[in-house]
Amino acid sequence: MGKKIVAIDMDDTICHLVPKAIHYHNAAFPDLQLTLDQIHSFDLSRIWHPECNEEIFFGRPKLYEELEIFDEHTVEEVRRISEEHDVIIVTAARPSAVPEKWNWLQQHMPFIPFENFFVAKRKYLLDFDVLIDDGPHNLLAARQAGKRTIGIPRPWNQSLQEEFLMKDSWEGMGELVNRVLSGPGFPAKG
Repeated sequence: MGKKIVAIDMDDTICHLVPKAIHYHNAAFPDLQLTLDQIHSFDLSRIWHPECNEEIFFGRPKLYEELEIFDEHTVEEVRRISEEHDVIIVTAARPSAVPEKWNWLQQHMPFIPFENFFVAKRKYLLDFDVLIDDGPHNLLAARQAGKRTIGIPRPWNQSLQEEFLMKDSWEGMGELVNRVLSGPGFPAKG
């Protein structure tokens, strides 16, 4: 039997996108300062500055190359998981961001080969055994498709945190992945 497939999201799962985008928003629009806790959904149009839009917020050139790693355990845990399982990085991206995301991945996780880098908004369409993600739409769709999930708690998935297995640090993520993959059924919280 082949290796299990572990799909891992990029933005706000292995790196911090929204905090960096907020930083640049606040620098450009000092009269309307955003905080991470204000972001309760992916629809930011009601809270960002009226002169801001998705292209300005997420389209800054080189934005994706300067993102910080999620925490000090992320790289080693992803490496550990990739030694035992087939890790695929699955990220939603506008076309202009794809090269930046690949460059970021190669800078921080060069052990992930190109053939394991997927750009997909509807991640549930891919074949994987477990998904690690922060997006509520991805967690819900994966569960509906019968897939196992591990969520990264963020303000925008607050409403799901009681019903999904969540982990707020990458420390010990490899052990958790193995537990989820070897356990019976589909754990909701644990």
